Amino acid sequence: MKVAFQTLACPNWTWETIVQEAHRLGYDGIEIRGIEGEMYLPKARPFLPENVDRTMAQLQEHGLEICCLDTGCSFHAEDKFESAIKEGRETIDLAVKLGVPYIRVFGDKLPDPERKEATVAQVADGLEQLGRYAEGKGVTVLLETHGDFNRHDLISEVLGRTSSPAIGVLWDFEHPYMHGESVQDTYDHLARHIKHTHVKDARNVDGVKQLCLIGDGEVPMADIVRILQERGYTGWLSLEYEKKWVPTLEEPEVSLPAYIQYITNLLHKEERVS
Repeated sequence: MKVAFQTLACPNWTWETIVQEAHRLGYDGIEIRGIEGEMYLPKARPFLPENVDRTMAQLQEHGLEICCLDTGCSFHAEDKFESAIKEGRETIDLAVKLGVPYIRVFGDKLPDPERKEATVAQVADGLEQLGRYAEGKGVTVLLETHGDFNRHDLISEVLGRTSSPAIGVLWDFEHPYMHGESVQDTYDHLARHIKHTHVKDARNVDGVKQLCLIGDGEVPMADIVRILQERGYTGWLSLEYEKKWVPTLEEPEVSLPAYIQYITNLLHKEERVS
């Protein structure tokens, strides 16, 4: 398995700092969710047409890959559906230019429980449209276990309404687990669709979820890594540390060294046990 971090962890770093620090710390790759304040990735400075060649050279020079481009596309809201499709298509085009295998999208919310069927159908439609657009381009569109679409039953319901082979699942470890689903249950139901992962930890404090450094929370990381290793997963373990959205979280100078040390030790430990 390869190790990456998502750029939400370092919202104030320049692209050059991100690349340099990823290399220095020993990461294999970077997952992009905003750069230098720009969240719409086709407009981010390193990915503008005049800068793409230099960006690719920087990555190659430092032995790094971009493992996933994370969009803000959410398909639950009818009034934002077409703009989500537009962002998704433009991000797929960018992924092709950069040689990135995945983009991330959301189902996100169930605003009205009485309209669950219609919302699920709309999310599936958005996912299918982007999947069809991505076919033959070397890009897979990943639906993240996130928001109200965090558990395997609803994810499976959406996937059951799609047919494009360019569709998969991004397993965010924290969301299903902290909403009461065992990691084994999530994996058993979604295993054949899981292409990428987000490693995230949290704990309940007086009934309120608090994000925290990996290993300081309740998410059973060792069990998850063991399951993935036993089932032959060879993809990415990508840290999602939401400093961008939660400014009180640790600075990247703390969180990024802590993560790679933790996950490297855990991977080596599981290899020795197996």
